[in-house]
Amino acid sequence: MTDVRDPVHRSGCPINLAIEVLGDRWSLVVLRDVMFGDRHYFRELLAGSQEGIASNILADRLRRLVANGLLSRSADETHRQKIRYSLTEAGVQLVPVMAALGSWGRRHMPASHELSVRAELLEQGGPELWDRFMDELRERNLGIPRPSGTRSVLAELQEAYDAAVQEAG
Repeated sequence: MTDVRDPVHRSGCPINLAIEVLGDRWSLVVLRDVMFGDRHYFRELLAGSQEGIASNILADRLRRLVANGLLSRSADETHRQKIRYSLTEAGVQLVPVMAALGSWGRRHMPASHELSVRAELLEQGGPELWDRFMDELRERNLGIPRPSGTRSVLAELQEAYDAAVQEAG
């Protein structure tokens, strides 16, 4: 049996392949902002970046995330030069990964209470909450209706964050 190497990837290891797509400093932050911040436009992502991403880095990461199938790119009907970035199904399915990363960061790093409250809710809610959130993201990004009468997970997370900010003064 011969060893056929993929010229694009270092190896066929699933962890390596995921790291090749998500392992740089900014890709997960951009996905976080689309996923949890409901930001879909370049200017929203740039202005809303707490970490201060540079515009050239953001443009590069958006290009990479589209090329790797985690985001899609479409023209905005309201403005010719405006591009909307949306999660693909592969991007939506990163919710459990993002929840696990947030949970780990909250427990093992010096995270602020205000910025940890959403991670804590996702950890406590577990797979049931993640599934509801993924359904909501599919509706918002892919146009797939979620079950009727389902409370918005984004609204729950935002309310918890707002309460934590108010509590902190």
